[in-house]
Amino acid sequence: MELELRFFATFREAAGGKTVAYEVDDDATVGDVLAALEADYEGLAGNLLVDGDLAPQINVLKNGREVLHIDGVDTALSEGDTLSVFPPVAGGHV
Repeated sequence: MELELRFFATFREAAGGKTVAYEVDDDATVGDVLAALEADYEGLAGNLLVDGDLAPQINVLKNGREVLHIDGVDTALSEGDTLSVFPPVAGGHV
């Protein structure tokens, strides 16, 4: 099945673009996709998953909804879903 992946900030540079069409197995989960992305894009390796779970401070949205509020890395995917991947954000004024 095909997904639309959207990358933001430093992840956009690592993935080579803002939006990528990505082919995965029909039974793929969010964790499967993130593991594949780490293998496919050197700049993402070690930045998406830690010990099989989401890396600290990253945000992954499935069709606009945070996957942590669904089933985390075990969140099921369907044809045409959009995954948005945001790196950790820091900074600002106090």
